[in-house]
Amino acid sequence: MLTKKIIKNALLLTVLFNTVNCLASANDKITQILARKDQARVKFGILIAESNSSNVIFARNENLALIPASNMKLVTSFTALKYLGSQFEFVTTASLAGKNLVVVGSGDPLLGTDGDDFISRIASSLKEKNITEIENVIVDSSVFEDIRSHSNWPPDQINRPYACEVSGMNYNANCIRIHATNSGGHIVLSTEPQTNFVTFINKVQPSGKDSAIGCFRTEKENVLIVNGRCKKSTSFDVAIENPAAFFGTLLTENLNKAGITVTGKLLVVPAGNEPAQLLVEQRTPIIEALKQCNKDSFQLAAESFLKTLGAKQITGGKGGSWQGGQKVIADYLTSLGAEPNSFVIDDGSGLSSKNKLTAANIVRVISDAHATGLWPIFRPTLAEGGVDGTLRKYFYQNKYRGKVFAKTGFINGVRALSGSFIAGDKEYMFSILANNANGSTKAAMYDIIKAIIDDGK
Repeated sequence: MLTKKIIKNALLLTVLFNTVNCLASANDKITQILARKDQARVKFGILIAESNSSNVIFARNENLALIPASNMKLVTSFTALKYLGSQFEFVTTASLAGKNLVVVGSGDPLLGTDGDDFISRIASSLKEKNITEIENVIVDSSVFEDIRSHSNWPPDQINRPYACEVSGMNYNANCIRIHATNSGGHIVLSTEPQTNFVTFINKVQPSGKDSAIGCFRTEKENVLIVNGRCKKSTSFDVAIENPAAFFGTLLTENLNKAGITVTGKLLVVPAGNEPAQLLVEQRTPIIEALKQCNKDSFQLAAESFLKTLGAKQITGGKGGSWQGGQKVIADYLTSLGAEPNSFVIDDGSGLSSKNKLTAANIVRVISDAHATGLWPIFRPTLAEGGVDGTLRKYFYQNKYRGKVFAKTGFINGVRALSGSFIAGDKEYMFSILANNANGSTKAAMYDIIKAIIDDGK
């Protein structure tokens, strides 16, 4: 009769043998996926490992530095969580300093986008104090540098919402929505929110067939040429210039509507040291910004994280810059064992094609999230396959739904997917970067994950 120990060892060997067979089968499938004819010219960097043991399941060119697209956000956002802490909040304040209304920005990327009308709360607070007149509206955006647009972002995309300027005083995602309405053959343009901050040169033509409109900037700040055609009504979002002045203009316009007269000027300058009475504050938890950054790939959140890291870690709380944030992330990656020539940090969102990361470096970050105990906080900020964010339309089948947690990535010629997935009773961390990518590359990346989940049942 076999002893209990022999039986136990036999069972362990059986489990191990089955696991090895499963992984070997998945490796074969992955190799076949990468060998597809339509992926022949694609440069892949791949690393897949068990989350608990870090045992490597599959690797190919894992140390090849590639353009990560929005997978840069995963690195930026986790660095922010690690260094700023899970209790960090963006805090924006509005105060009375003598006769002046002073608003101090914190770089909050969600201000004016989360359903809380900060501007209306300011007006209500003043009315409650029976204040009907103020002198100057002062907007302090000095928490960040005043270089608001990255030099390596595509110049033909700077008026797109995903390439909006980054300010210490952000509002409404630093965008407006332009509406075009065909009123009896006459095209009327309006904005949401309603404001005189932008000026239009209306070149939209009435159309009896369909609508397609857009705009481009002129040499004058916030003077936009709107062109195209309009059948009945249509709209689109556009990024504005000078977000702090945009916020200040909206605030002034709304104060006037509320019966509060501004007798002086709108000033975008650092607040002075004059004693101030707090009127309203808006607090945005880091977790909310992380979700927007990673689930919905919100560029402004990533860039605000990068500049906040620069401000908090490098320049004493003011003047947060791309250079400062770059240094913080570079130092962090180096501390994890990444070689200096294995990465280039250019922006926080991945819109710049100058960024470079390896699959191994991204997995290092995910592994550190596990090691520091921050993974249970960070993982829910990633898109969940078949459930939400940029992965809600993918991995929706029952056997995959709710098992993939990842950050997607896409710019011209680049596809990326990094995060974790559950196969059987194990969780795996992974990064798949693809340069020279084509229209079929995304499906190939998703098939890689599905192959391991299928074999891990």
